[in-house]
Amino acid sequence: MTLLIVAAAGSLGAAVRYGVSGVVQRHTGSHMPVGTAEVNLLGAFVLGLIIGTGSSSPTAIAIIGFTGGFTTFSTWMVETVRLGLLPTPTLRSMLNLVVVPTVGVMLAAFGYFLTG
Repeated sequence: MTLLIVAAAGSLGAAVRYGVSGVVQRHTGSHMPVGTAEVNLLGAFVLGLIIGTGSSSPTAIAIIGFTGGFTTFSTWMVETVRLGLLPTPTLRSMLNLVVVPTVGVMLAAFGYFLTG
């Protein structure tokens, strides 16, 4: 049953990610992948909150599955590579490479300690 909850919630999370990151990216018009950064940072915080509770309830499992589908490590990596191929790659790619995971870990820890 847990596997089904995670699979269903994860597929919903992936669909929501696609929509949210696209809307954010179009709204900002930035060359930086802010849509992907936003979903990953929000997901890190939410996952920190849930893991911090120590709950293994069906609701917690569904939120974990949703968050797993909502966030996207592979897209972040590809976008970082793509930024490295731009005419002025150094600052943009390095910002994406350093800032997003650093802030993500900080947000995950903050969420964890809020509920832990």
